[in-house]
Amino acid sequence: MAVSHSPALTLPDRALRSATAHTSVLVGLEANPIAVEVTCSRGPGFFQLVGLAEAAVREARVRVASALSRLGVLLDEHAITVNLAPADLKKRGAGLDVAIALALLGAVGRLPAPALAGVLVLGELGLDGSLRPVRGVLPQLLGARARGVRRAIVPASNAREAGLVREMEVLVARQLESIVAYLAGAGTLDRVAPTEHSPTVGAPSGLDLCHVRGQSSARRALEIAAAGAHNLLRLW
Repeated sequence: MAVSHSPALTLPDRALRSATAHTSVLVGLEANPIAVEVTCSRGPGFFQLVGLAEAAVREARVRVASALSRLGVLLDEHAITVNLAPADLKKRGAGLDVAIALALLGAVGRLPAPALAGVLVLGELGLDGSLRPVRGVLPQLLGARARGVRRAIVPASNAREAGLVREMEVLVARQLESIVAYLAGAGTLDRVAPTEHSPTVGAPSGLDLCHVRGQSSARRALEIAAAGAHNLLRLW
């Protein structure tokens, strides 16, 4: 099912422009909303990113710059400040790439900034503008839905996981360009198909920890690791 968006708006030409895109990061299994705020003006060119970002997030500048160059937007023509709010929450991973790219496009006038409102965006960018899957899409969508967000865009590779979420419009994309066209009112995005949850139950092996005599500490370590799906390093 293809979904279209409202027609693009024309932004007035101003010395300083701003735009905000919305995404989230996980702390454990809790989805924390992140506002990607961008201000932009014409040169001299520089790019600064603030908001307690780890290395993978700071490196988004390289991925985003390459992806935007495919759309004819050169970041070295602009003085850009990116703020990841709230500033006191540590940002990890590359899942903020797409939101940063869209906020930049809104700030430079290539997207109507109002089109970014109310949309959760997740995804890592390849240098060619392709969207790569990210971890934790399901808890992030559930967290967004609980906050009242009703529309989200995720990488097509995360469609099966995203299809588990109900009562929310989740769209998928393979390229940044298709998201830009959708938000500008010049294209459509497919909506995820509902996914049925079917837990896989392994066949019993006939072995059980109750058959082990002694080794109570080792048995308890195995039980805790299995219950929490933790890694386990065997040293004996």
